[in-house]
Amino acid sequence: NPQLLKELEESTSILERRLSPENIPEKLDAVVMDEATFRFAMNEDAMATEKLSEGIRQFVKDQVSLEKLLNNQ
Repeated sequence: NPQLLKELEESTSILERRLSPENIPEKLDAVVMDEATFRFAMNEDAMATEKLSEGIRQFVKDQVSLEKLLNNQ
């Protein structure tokens, strides 16, 4: 939104930092996962599976379009 960008650019308000490593209320443990566990979890999440597939299909489509543009020059 160009209007919002303009307002932000012209703003002289002080921004208070809200996110920083020091503000974490409790330490989070690292998630350890093997490939089989990851694949099972991924298959259990229909939205994640579909969005990943959609992204890959769009990426391939865009790559083909780019290659056609480059070959026609």
